[in-house]
Amino acid sequence: MKKKVKKIKHKTKKSLAKRVVILGSGAIKRKRSHRSHCASAKSTKRKRKLRKSVLFNQAQYKITAYLLHSTNKKN
Repeated sequence: MKKKVKKIKHKTKKSLAKRVVILGSGAIKRKRSHRSHCASAKSTKRKRKLRKSVLFNQAQYKITAYLLHSTNKKN
């Protein structure tokens, strides 16, 4: 009689879960970087563009989705 091997449950990367939002469509949204300090060296136009959130591209999405796989996702 063979023993059944239990599947390992993976935990969500909480540091990443706090920094991103999963949208209803399944896309993952994040904030832009390079806005926290040395603001005087950056132009107003650049700072304004950094204010907006952005979606992950295909390569980033694959990695991020794996790290967030145990969070509640809308399918």
